[in-house]
Amino acid sequence: MNLLHELRERFRRALSTLTEDVEPYLAMIRPAQDPRFGDYQANMAMPLAKPLKQPPREVAARIVESLDVADLCEPPEIAGPGFINLRLRADRMIELASRARVDERLGHQKVASPKRIVLDYSSPNVAKPMHVGHLRSTVIGNALDRMLRFVGHDVISDNHIGDWGTQFGMIIYGYKHFLDRDHFERAPVEELARLYRLVNTLCDYFEARQQLPVLEQRLRELEQNEAPPAGASKAEKKARAARQAALSELREQIAAQRRKIEAVESDARLRALAEEHPDIVAASRRETARLHQGDPENLALWKQFLPLCLEALQKVYDRLGIRFDLTLGESFYQPMLAGVVEELLAKGIATESEGAICVFVEGRDAPFIIRKADGAYTYATTDLATIRYRVEELKAQASYYVVDARQ
Repeated sequence: MNLLHELRERFRRALSTLTEDVEPYLAMIRPAQDPRFGDYQANMAMPLAKPLKQPPREVAARIVESLDVADLCEPPEIAGPGFINLRLRADRMIELASRARVDERLGHQKVASPKRIVLDYSSPNVAKPMHVGHLRSTVIGNALDRMLRFVGHDVISDNHIGDWGTQFGMIIYGYKHFLDRDHFERAPVEELARLYRLVNTLCDYFEARQQLPVLEQRLRELEQNEAPPAGASKAEKKARAARQAALSELREQIAAQRRKIEAVESDARLRALAEEHPDIVAASRRETARLHQGDPENLALWKQFLPLCLEALQKVYDRLGIRFDLTLGESFYQPMLAGVVEELLAKGIATESEGAICVFVEGRDAPFIIRKADGAYTYATTDLATIRYRVEELKAQASYYVVDARQ
């Protein structure tokens, strides 16, 4: 028996004589925060007092008078301005616990209206080793998976792996320019991960060099306006507090960009590679675009790398004892991406901007890019195709995403 659900049903009958819309008031029946006030507490008398034009304690008394919980609770108590405190009967608790002890479901009932739920969790980038962020979302997601099935929902677990994104453009670039052939033959996944880290570090370096002057200029502008005027108003003080928060965040961003620059310039090997590959950011993006456009060479490399990466991931899942119903990565949706863009253009939702196809959302400065100027699609495009597939093909009534911030 779900005691909270049962209590709300009992209150539903008592409240129906006082108001037509009982649902908001049923939500005010909650487990008591302090055991001194019983096991459950109902706080709807106060908000009901105004429409009923009666003191809250009188409303509470009317509710208690119509409430039939004698088989579950000790006599309800009215406390303070109109709180209704409920203490469960010890003999009934013993009875329910005894039943649960021999019940394989431990007294838990299935939901009355099960849903088809797509549960998206784990979802690592296959070209990189899993880290604690992936493991957390994996074990939490699997726990939710088992709980949702236990209560009766039709769950489809989907490991939406990152097997088609920007990281593969970086790996392909690295493979073509920095490959350690012997290491690749001995430990291919380790070598691919090394190539990704190397190219990503160099890309971060050039992007940081480009972004740092802009961030520093913005910091100087904010610092000029930091001092509050004498006798500042409340609104001015609030605005200054917001500026100080922005300053703090901006300084952290600047420090992060400087660390990326220092990581390369303090290392002679990395500095030399940066000098040899000044166009690495754009070149890696071109490799991604070529892959997305079906370039035979890049597609062949992707097909060579992917099984190796999936095998390494599966070893982790085997150790954890985790199985997925589906593993539909980004590549699965690749044939659908052009259709997503065409549909949004046809409906007038997306427009062309500086060669890219974008959706401009009211209230947001940055556009929602669904196809870059170089022809490459974005994670946003893949996400839209994924949602449409889950709704139209999998008949999902709900989609749950379990993601760690570090992913």
